[in-house]
Amino acid sequence: MSVKKWMTVFVCGLLVVAQQAVADLTIEITQGNDKATPVAIVPFAWKGNSALSEDIAQIVSDDLERSGLIKPLPRTEMLSLPSEPKEIFFRDWSLLKQEYLLIGQITPKGDAGKLSIRYELYDVVRQKRVLGEVISGSQNELRSRAHYISDKVFEELTGLRGAFSTKIAYITAKRESNTRTKYELKVADADGRREQIILQSYEPLLSPSWSPDAQYLAYVSFETGRPGIYLQNVFSGKRRQLTAFKGLNGAPTWSPDGSKLAVTLSKDGNPELYEIDLKTYKVRRLTRHYGIDTEAEWSPDGKKLIFTSSRSGGPQIYQMDLASGETTRLTFEGGYNARARYSPDGTEIYFVHQKDGIFHIAAQELSENRLRVLTQTPLDESPSVSPNGSMLIYATQEGQRGYLGAVSIDGNIRYRLPSQLGDVREPAWSPFLN
Repeated sequence: MSVKKWMTVFVCGLLVVAQQAVADLTIEITQGNDKATPVAIVPFAWKGNSALSEDIAQIVSDDLERSGLIKPLPRTEMLSLPSEPKEIFFRDWSLLKQEYLLIGQITPKGDAGKLSIRYELYDVVRQKRVLGEVISGSQNELRSRAHYISDKVFEELTGLRGAFSTKIAYITAKRESNTRTKYELKVADADGRREQIILQSYEPLLSPSWSPDAQYLAYVSFETGRPGIYLQNVFSGKRRQLTAFKGLNGAPTWSPDGSKLAVTLSKDGNPELYEIDLKTYKVRRLTRHYGIDTEAEWSPDGKKLIFTSSRSGGPQIYQMDLASGETTRLTFEGGYNARARYSPDGTEIYFVHQKDGIFHIAAQELSENRLRVLTQTPLDESPSVSPNGSMLIYATQEGQRGYLGAVSIDGNIRYRLPSQLGDVREPAWSPFLN
């Protein structure tokens, strides 16, 4: 792909989208893990009168199955449904070859609509409780409490912090006529449920990026007729325009401490990387090259940036030391590597890699520069890393329809979150929320 064509794709190509997702995203697991830990997640006993709005145990089961590291036992295969320790017969669960057992009980708490939720995780082999507590919540908070339990169980079984309570942001669009398209910036749970519209516009929206405290989104909007970078509080809806320079204003990403944004501006004639101080609003230029420099990402320690540049003739990934300004090329395999993101520990990068004319998501270890392709779908873009570093979410296509895919960092686990009725693009995985 020529530099001119690549710049055209960068500035304009992302604007071509089809339809809006108008319902919650739906998880479809497309590839699992044969070595996943077997866990029986028993339906939680409900001690109230009216029906609950959510099935906590099913949500936990879906969360853990989606991780690919845990294999829940189907309810139809359970020999009993214990909700208290005295009801557990470990021999039954051993016969079913289950290594762990999760039970729970939900009880009304007073007259204010509060619920008491008790969960307990048992090691079947050792016949010992390894995790448990009592938490509270309302009917409207059941889904959040379920994700919390998933996080705790996942961490106990894997040693890795769970990311089921996090959020994802993404862009959808609905073509209402040949000349009119409605774009929406949306936020949902990490499983695609409880979708909320953050912003609607009849001009394109691009590049959502979460602040480190998950309170704000930075994004690009064309609502004034040209690109501008905006900041918006996810909860209050308050927003302000941060840049309105002549030319390109794009690709915002937050520094790890939340004090700065790295952005792409062409206000001085050529697309370059700039740093914006969010307290003083001072703009500092970071790159000076005749090539296109864009799509920056901060290293976890805030000392470096990776970015896409055409300075070698086509899009490749480079890394800049912010103290010295020294810049190093990181990718050499293939003629197209772009939109790179660091792993949370800074040891790997994930990016769009073209192989045999097809765009995939790839990973590369920074210490040895070994590249591995993670996805098998043909038009993959916009990778974003889960805060625990276990999964990547990305945009892809099937025919004319765009949807979100997810893959584990070893490439063994895959699932997708297609909307029921439309097109979904530009995903961004939030940081941990607490």
